[in-house]
Amino acid sequence: MEPLVDTVIEDPRWQTFDLPTVATRACRAALAHLNLPAQGFTLCLMGCDDAHIAGLNADFRGKPTPTNVLSWPSEERAADYAGEVPDLPEPGPADDPEHLGDIAIAWETCAREAEAANKPMVDHVTHLVIHGLLHLLGYDHIDDIDATLMETTEAEILESLGLSDPYA
Repeated sequence: MEPLVDTVIEDPRWQTFDLPTVATRACRAALAHLNLPAQGFTLCLMGCDDAHIAGLNADFRGKPTPTNVLSWPSEERAADYAGEVPDLPEPGPADDPEHLGDIAIAWETCAREAEAANKPMVDHVTHLVIHGLLHLLGYDHIDDIDATLMETTEAEILESLGLSDPYA
């Protein structure tokens, strides 16, 4: 059986804590909160640096600057109407799990944000992995009503992990 999160470490600073374990814990909590099993799904998470994510941001979003996290869903899962929960995917069989997509996360931006918020890096990364996974599942924050839904969902998942609401 494939792991839920296939983690690719491109920047060695990500090895200062166990990114694969942190990401798997965050994703399992998010899927459980949404009443989805962890078995039957996979995603890929890349831990990179600001330079790499700035290139990705330029290529895919036309914004040549670093950002904390980027997500590429394997398919469109957004809700038909603003404020609705997205159409959540069905898990695949054990030998062919449903691939949700890919996430990239940048070390320097995450470290700056964690320091500015006066919170442990691991807590901030947990939040950003959950944020990225929700994007893979069709959540978004472009419209205010969708942002409220996504942020509320993130806060509830973080609370289940004993972490504070980043939006409070």
